[in-house]
Amino acid sequence: MATEGILDLGEKSRGIIEELLDKHAESVISVTKEENEWKVLVEVLERRAVPDTQDLLGRYELKLDENKELLGYERVVLMRRQDQDKEKWYEEEG
Repeated sequence: MATEGILDLGEKSRGIIEELLDKHAESVISVTKEENEWKVLVEVLERRAVPDTQDLLGRYELKLDENKELLGYERVVLMRRQDQDKEKWYEEEG
């Protein structure tokens, strides 16, 4: 699949999760293909807080078939925005 196709798949996944949850999808974290399905990880703003470092973010894994039809989804992570920054730092250093 060309880059445009992957971008389209990411945008479609953002739209799907926003419609299902009625929440803002902040970004697409990853797009991977495993056998006959696509797995897309989307980060969603679950709850806004002040300061924004206390926002709750959820990461949802969507599974789509070859025709970009949703097979299923689940939340795989729930964390505060500040914890996400720590997670990234540990990944880079570790």
